[in-house]
Amino acid sequence: MSIELRTFTFLDSLQPQLASFIGKTARGFLPVPGQASLWIEIAPGIAINRVTDVALKAAKVAPAVQVVERAYGLLEVHGDDKGQVMTAGRAVLDALGVTESQRLAPKLVTNQIIRSIEAYQAQIINRSSAGMMILPGQSLFILETDPAGYVSFAANEAEKAARIFLVNIQPYGAFGRLYLSGPEAEIDAAAEAARAVLASVSGRQVETKLDR
Repeated sequence: MSIELRTFTFLDSLQPQLASFIGKTARGFLPVPGQASLWIEIAPGIAINRVTDVALKAAKVAPAVQVVERAYGLLEVHGDDKGQVMTAGRAVLDALGVTESQRLAPKLVTNQIIRSIEAYQAQIINRSSAGMMILPGQSLFILETDPAGYVSFAANEAEKAARIFLVNIQPYGAFGRLYLSGPEAEIDAAAEAARAVLASVSGRQVETKLDR
């Protein structure tokens, strides 16, 4: 079976809101702030079961997220020891017969800020959110990535850079989606950090329908 490495990214220290969001929404072993975290997305999706098996046998890590979709599979593993998390990642790469440089480079699909959000729109967003609530008058940053798994990296770096609220994140599917809210200046700083970290990720450039 030919396996495509779509996302492969290491988070050195899970930030409090991202760790809490994972803990609230994931079905696996829940992380805590400060732990290292590795996100791997592959195609086809069903092969993520093999990836999980390799990671858990290779190192002392715990899985929080395993999503098997029709097309893509996503795995998150974490641990207190950064070296163990990195060992798990190297074992997965070896098992798949790929290198980190063969991952896809992230594409920024959507990147927008809505300033001073209206009360009715805030209510609509809050109804479908599993994270913090956005309040009327706050600014809202919306980010979409392709592949989806990179959106977690963007969220973590944004939280490091600014005092924002993690409203929602979806790191799997056709596109990764991130919603952040907060004061205008903080949202501007968070958006800049998210864009910068995505631009720093090297990988294969592949033409998609978004480029045509």
